[in-house]
Amino acid sequence: MILWFTTLQVVIAVAVGLFAVIAGLVGRRPSDYTVGALALVEVLLIVQIVMAIVAPLAGNPPTGDLLEFWVYLISAALLPVGGVVWALLERSRWSTVILGVVAFAVAIMLWRMEVIWTVQVA
Repeated sequence: MILWFTTLQVVIAVAVGLFAVIAGLVGRRPSDYTVGALALVEVLLIVQIVMAIVAPLAGNPPTGDLLEFWVYLISAALLPVGGVVWALLERSRWSTVILGVVAFAVAIMLWRMEVIWTVQVA
């Protein structure tokens, strides 16, 4: 996978997480900006899925465990959707904190996927 794209995804996910956690701790309900930012993370994950399908065809196969990669990718793709749905239904300040935690979890998964794709496993 392309390192700069994954790094951009991780930075956006961490920024969304910080924004959501801070907004939640100061007592704010999830705003459209918070939900929209997490939706941006979801769009980037969809691009990551397409890249994961196309990369082997372009001669860039994964070097780590492919099953682990896809489990992380599918989990990371489902978490923001679940978080946004819950936040929209709940509309409390704690749902904003949950959106932040979801974004942090996605950032960790994205970085792990990059490691699986690019680092040779012994």
